[in-house]
Amino acid sequence: MPRPKADLPDPAALWDLVAGDQLRLRVTPGARTEAISVEEGRVLVKVRAKPSDGAANTAVVKLVARSWGRDVTLSDCARRDFA
Repeated sequence: MPRPKADLPDPAALWDLVAGDQLRLRVTPGARTEAISVEEGRVLVKVRAKPSDGAANTAVVKLVARSWGRDVTLSDCARRDFA
């Protein structure tokens, strides 16, 4: 059975939360599904990847890039903001 597509918000909702050049995220690695949601002004990201060897960080970057419809790199994001 194929995995369902990730639940992604409107890209404008994420852009509205960019402060300066940073997007602060609350990440849940090892989640059952992949999703990005905006709740009470916070960006919550769930990825299936486990937090080992940077796999979860890479999955977060790919998911945010897919949501925005453009390439995103870790240099675009503060690595310390991936919690």
